Amino acid sequence: MPDTKVNHEYNAEQIQVLEGLEPVRKRPGMYIGSTSKQGLHHLVYEIVDNSVDEALAGFCHNIEVTITDDNSIIVEDDGRGMPVDKHPKLGIPAVEVIHTILHAGGKFGGGGYKVSGGLHGVGASVVNALSESMEVRIKRNGKIYDQKYSRGKTLKPLEVIGKSDSTGTWTKFKPDGEIFEDTVFDFSVLEKSLRETAFLNKGIRITLTDEREEPEKKLEFHYEGGIKEFVQYCNKNKTPIHDDIIYFEVSRENCECEIAMQYTRSYSEFILSYANNINTTEGGTHLVGFKTALTRAVNDYARKNKFLKEKDPALTGDDVREGLTAIISVKLTDPQFEGQTKTKLGNSEIRGFVDSATIENVTRFFEENPKQAKLIMDKSLASFRAREAARKARDMTRRKSVLNSMTLPGKLADCSEKDPALSEIFIVEGDSAGGSAKEGRDRKRQAILPLRGKILNVEKATYDKMLNSEEIKNMITAFGCGIGNDFDESKLRYHKIIIMTDADVDGAHICTLMLTFFYRYMRPLIENGYVYVAQPPLYKVEKGKDTYYTYSEEEQRDLLGKIGADKKLDIQRYKGLGEMDAQQLWETTMDYNTRTLIKVTIEDFEMADETFSILMGDKVPPRRQFIEENAKYVDNLDI
Repeated sequence: MPDTKVNHEYNAEQIQVLEGLEPVRKRPGMYIGSTSKQGLHHLVYEIVDNSVDEALAGFCHNIEVTITDDNSIIVEDDGRGMPVDKHPKLGIPAVEVIHTILHAGGKFGGGGYKVSGGLHGVGASVVNALSESMEVRIKRNGKIYDQKYSRGKTLKPLEVIGKSDSTGTWTKFKPDGEIFEDTVFDFSVLEKSLRETAFLNKGIRITLTDEREEPEKKLEFHYEGGIKEFVQYCNKNKTPIHDDIIYFEVSRENCECEIAMQYTRSYSEFILSYANNINTTEGGTHLVGFKTALTRAVNDYARKNKFLKEKDPALTGDDVREGLTAIISVKLTDPQFEGQTKTKLGNSEIRGFVDSATIENVTRFFEENPKQAKLIMDKSLASFRAREAARKARDMTRRKSVLNSMTLPGKLADCSEKDPALSEIFIVEGDSAGGSAKEGRDRKRQAILPLRGKILNVEKATYDKMLNSEEIKNMITAFGCGIGNDFDESKLRYHKIIIMTDADVDGAHICTLMLTFFYRYMRPLIENGYVYVAQPPLYKVEKGKDTYYTYSEEEQRDLLGKIGADKKLDIQRYKGLGEMDAQQLWETTMDYNTRTLIKVTIEDFEMADETFSILMGDKVPPRRQFIEENAKYVDNLDI
């Protein structure tokens, strides 16, 4: 955003009231998503959003967030301070309106803000409703004002408690244990969110302090380069193919578009889109406009400069985005989001705005930087050739129907159930374990696909090489739903895809390789909850006629403490699935009633992409650092 201030007053008249506060405590999930950890941290974002809105309006430069010893949160900014004069309709101070009445704020056309984020303006009141205690101090008009609240109610009238030459708002709240499953804040979760906020609002300074640690932990986020530095941060574990980050910022009356991008040697794209600082994880019109324009800009330049001949087909969107890291951030006066969670932008006019801004500025970059443009053209053309070479293989993976020429893998032991919702497939490491699994399974509902050794690391492989991998082809064919742009969830043959590997280092590596493949080429499988990891036991303990299985070192210690480690016991430490016979594998790992499955989910797209790049990419130092930093969390490691 330009460093300009909104040219109008910010007082009680700008605070408009839409409805009451009563529903929040009854249905908190409607307002913050959930009462889990995600919802808990959302409270912090709502208060921080108010400070960021002040920054967007040109009045705030510093935001301090503190986790206190008692697990309360303090957010302080140096903005104008919330209005304290009486609301013209309600007759109470505007700050009290903001904190006790739903949909009250300066974001609803009253002139308080030109651009704002937040959860439809419900932030402060919802946080109040879901907190056992809340206090607000405001520095404004040369005075310091104070008011306390609890569970949506005002505890005392607004009062003056001192004098101040500065302005700003200080908010402290403690989440309500009656509402949230867990009220302990995670420093790393807040760190990620606040860093992202600082990237998206260049020049703003955000600090995060944790007073629960000794000595206290403190981080500062301040990026004058904004999303250009965001791209550098995202690419820190990747190898860029050109030096300069393509960056442009375009403004018009009611909206602004800011885009930064850089190509890397990676074979996957990584694009984050935002509208008014909100991560639009499902994209929307701004992302469509960017993708369409980028494809056209690359094709136009490629033809104009003879990288593509007249008879050559055009490069596809997949070709021009392979290896691309991009941040798209738009800010607009009246954003229209699809869905309560604001994950998809719907403003139709933004598509054309972003499209024209992208094609004009990307074309200019190509014209002014021909050497870097050539590297990008070569990258796109290499992707094009790989996809063409893989086209026949890709066509073979498309599932038109179970009964057509598509032959299921010979190693697949399919189930007889035809309803995908009742069917599951175990991807099993090794022929030996595969044999036991085939013999011990429920043949009606459980299919078995053995894998021979470690599958291809798709993070380092081209598209055509990936499709020529026998083990990957077997999985694609067995699942029946295709991959990439050809993915069709309705044709998925099993609604539980269960990775079952040995409980050792090699097994963990194979599991990671499979998850990398699913994440890069069949992400909807993970996003929609179809992928699971089986949990085979680590130990078998026999005491007389009794048999016990334990699944962790802690369980084993507890069991031995319970049955007596000094007794005569027969203890077997399983090194692999193949050491279990069919009956044991069924009882411990496959039986619907006794097994433990871990569902694979994506809580944070940015973090997931970074983790796969670190663990499976071609840069060794980041992987070494990751291992050193996380080794302390490993419970079991076979050397």
